[in-house]
Amino acid sequence: MIRVHIFCEGQTEETFVNNLLFLHFQNAGIAINPILFTTSKIGKGGISTYGKIKRQVDIKCKEDPSSYVTTLIDFYALPSDFPGKNEVPPLADSMQKVIFLESKFDSDISHKNFIPNIVLHEFEGLLFSDPTAFNRWFGEDVTAGISKIRSGFKTPEDINDSSATAPSKRILSICKNYNKISHGSSIAEKIGLERIRSECAHFNAWLNKMENIGGHTR
Repeated sequence: MIRVHIFCEGQTEETFVNNLLFLHFQNAGIAINPILFTTSKIGKGGISTYGKIKRQVDIKCKEDPSSYVTTLIDFYALPSDFPGKNEVPPLADSMQKVIFLESKFDSDISHKNFIPNIVLHEFEGLLFSDPTAFNRWFGEDVTAGISKIRSGFKTPEDINDSSATAPSKRILSICKNYNKISHGSSIAEKIGLERIRSECAHFNAWLNKMENIGGHTR
C-alpha cells in the first residue's frame, strides 16, 4: 500500500486527517500518516519558522523515499522566512499567491516524493462550506451570522487572512466559545468531506493529487 505522510500544523489538522481522510484514502489503497510538526524538544504543533518545516520534511522525504510527504499548513500567519513570501506578485489573488508559494516550497525542498500544500487561508475556512454544521455545538442562532460571512465571498477559501478577519477570527466573533481543537475537526466531520471538496477548489486539488498517486480518479 502506498504511504503518504502528512505534516500537520496542529492537533486540529491531525484529528481532521485521522477522522476524515484516513478511511477515504485507505479505500483508495493509500495509507495516510499524520505527523505533528515538532516545535521544540518537548513541544509539538504550530510553526514559527520555515527552517523547522524544511528540516522535518527533508528528513522524512529521505527517511522513507518510497512514500510521499505532504503538508497541511495555513497560508494565514505563514512564517516570514517562508520561501518566496517576499516575492509574491502584488496583484495576485489569494489562490495565485498560494500556488506561487507552493511552487517555491516545492523547489526549496526538492524531493520527488514531496507534494507541497498550503491551506487557503486557514483550516477554519473549510468550515464555511456549510454554515448549518455549527448548529450542533452553538445553536441555530449562529447560522445566520456564519451564512452572512460566507455569502460575502465566492468560496470559503476566499475568506481573507488579516489578524482581524481571518476565518477563525470571524467564527470567534459569532461563536464565542469556539475552540479550534475541540470544535474544528468535529464541525468538519459534520459537514462531510464531499461537501468541503465541492466548495473548496484548492483543497480538492490537493486531495486529487494524492488520489492520483494510487491511480484513483474521482
